[in-house]
This record gives sequence, C-alpha cells and structure tokens, in this order.
Amino acid sequence: MIGRKEDVMKNQLSVLVLASLIFGILSGGEETMMDQKTMNPLTPEEERVIVHKGTEMPFTGQYHDFFEKGRYLCRQCDAVLYKSEHKFASACGWPSFDDEVPGAVKRIPDADGIRTEIICANCGAHLGHVFEGEELTPKNLRHCVNSISLKFIPAEEIPQRAKAYFSGGCFWGVEHLFEQHEGVVSAVSGYMGGNKENPSYEDVSYRNTGHLETVEVTYDPDKVTYETLARYFFEIHDPTQKNGQGPDIGEQYHSAVFYNTEAEKKAVQKLISILKKKGYDVATRIFKAVKFWKAEDYHQDYYEKTGKQPYCHAYQKRF
Repeated sequence: MIGRKEDVMKNQLSVLVLASLIFGILSGGEETMMDQKTMNPLTPEEERVIVHKGTEMPFTGQYHDFFEKGRYLCRQCDAVLYKSEHKFASACGWPSFDDEVPGAVKRIPDADGIRTEIICANCGAHLGHVFEGEELTPKNLRHCVNSISLKFIPAEEIPQRAKAYFSGGCFWGVEHLFEQHEGVVSAVSGYMGGNKENPSYEDVSYRNTGHLETVEVTYDPDKVTYETLARYFFEIHDPTQKNGQGPDIGEQYHSAVFYNTEAEKKAVQKLISILKKKGYDVATRIFKAVKFWKAEDYHQDYYEKTGKQPYCHAYQKRF
C-alpha cells in the first residue's frame, strides 16, 4: 500500500508498504466495551448506594458540610462531576450543587415516578436526585448527592494542564481541527506506540516501526473535559476506516486513542459503545499512552502555514 498525503510534500516518498506486514501496536488492541472490571472496587455500603440506588442517612456523609476548594469525582469511575464552586449549603443533610461539569451528569426518571434521578454519565453510578424551583441559589437548581457516591480532589492537586493523545489518520488535519476547539491550549503532531526511539516521518511511513501518526492535545480541564475532546475526535475523522483515513493508506494512519488514566479509557470505551449501538463498525483501537515523539517542524501547523484546508478531515456529528 502507498502511504501518501499531498503530492507537494510526499511524492518523493512513494515507496510500497506491504499490507501483509504485521503492525505491532495493532496486534494488541484492547477490549472496547466497558464492564465491571474497569470500575473502582466498592465496599458493600458503597455498592448499596451506587449500584442499588440506596440513600445514605442525612447529615452523616463525608461531604455534606464540606467546602474545600477542589473537584468532586465519581467514586466508581473517577469521572469529574462537580467543581467546588458549584457547591452550596442547603441544610438538607446531603451535599448540594447548583451546577455540574458539562456532560458529566445524566438525568433519568426515578422509579418512584415523581423525582428525577441523577447518575454519572460515564458509568451510570447513582448519585442522588435533582430538584428545581427551590430558589436556594440564583441558578434555582439543587443536585442532592450522596457523599458516598463522590471522591474529592483538593485544588492544589488538580492539574492546570492535561494532555490527550489521538491518532486519526494524517496528523495535519487532526492537529488543525483540535487547535480550533475551545479549551485546547495546543496541538502537536508526532508519533506514538512504536518500537523505535526518535522516529522520523520516513521511519514511521515505510520501516514498520509500529508508530501511529498521533496528535498530542494539551488542554485546560477547567474549560473542556477529556470526554468532550474524545467525542470531537470521533466526529472529525472516520472511525470505521481501517489502516487509513481518506486517501492516506497505511497502518500508521489507523484510528486509535492512547489513554493516560483509567478514567480516560472508560470514557473512550463508552463512546465507542454508543457509536456501535448507532450502527458504526468502529475500527478505533485503545492503547495505554507511551512516549510521544514530536514530528519534524515542517509537519507542525501545516495548514496554517500553507493556507490550505484538510483534505481528509471534516466535522461530522455522530452523537
């Protein structure tokens, strides 16, 4: 197969790549469906509340009268749910929040037919209930949450910048589109996942190094969540195409996500599950992040330098 981008830069690299070569990194793809094995272990009491939708006694939870600066995570999957700025004193006996991290909490009708239950959008863990119209804050909203469903991370332990790694074909287009996303600080083209240190473009394209063309996305977690970026990734490339993206054919162009944490892995697994249920034959692989190698300078900000537009990447709503 011929790995190509645009003739202007790559016609000198039109060397045949044998399709029969086994791409090392792709031979060890991980399971992409969430299951209980990927969740944090729970105590019997945590399971009673989180899994079986129980309720802790009022005024007994760890966070009901707690107002330190930081973030509140789902105890079962570590997804970030609330910021300390969302928390307020409601005197109801449970932690109360008048907002949430965008997309982190899902509302569903309660089994009692009256209330609205709130669950973690990432793993389905029971959090509590949501109430409106109480006029307790200007937002007129109260997420009434069980302390036992939460974890707290102090502000000083929250990273001000985070990194995410996505492989979706030619890194020019992936980099270009991510740089336009809100909350993204920078996007850098490079290589990840292979067996050669400090690889060149020629190495990755024609010497079976096992590397994928990968984009390192640096973002502000206070402005955009990892799951939001992962959703965007699945909507700016074709996750069903194997060993290529558009006209760029070669195993180095395979769709993949490299995760840093279990929470990131679970978020990607969830998104792939949603796409499969929608009928997409997702080819995207999931791998643990390893060392990222920055690509040559002429690959960085290619479309900004040339004034051209991506030829095999464009936004397409899929969720």
